Amino acid sequence: MKMQKQQFRIGQLAKAVGVERFVIRFWEKEFGIKSHRSPGGQRFYTEKELATFHLIKELLYDKKFTIEGAKQELKNKKNAKVIIASSKTTMNDQELVGLPEDLKAKILSLQSQLIKLKELL
Repeated sequence: MKMQKQQFRIGQLAKAVGVERFVIRFWEKEFGIKSHRSPGGQRFYTEKELATFHLIKELLYDKKFTIEGAKQELKNKKNAKVIIASSKTTMNDQELVGLPEDLKAKILSLQSQLIKLKELL
């Protein structure tokens, strides 16, 4: 079963980032972030874009970058290798084949904990 990627409307994204919607629209223009649009023109954002907006906020608000400095930092980070956390919480049997038993047990334990955490969210 394939999991669908989560999408956020602008209000949800703004709340998650901790800024107003107009700030998201401003940053979208300033940083050249393309939102996906519904046939009715409503903006939708992916988890990757959510992470980008969190980074922009951190750069501007916490690290006191200028907009130009933040643009340069984002450009530098795009060129660097980035690891993005997956929303996947389980592994199928084929993915566990060939792993040592102690590692399989740890993975299954972590899987169980992740599923419980996901249910709490």
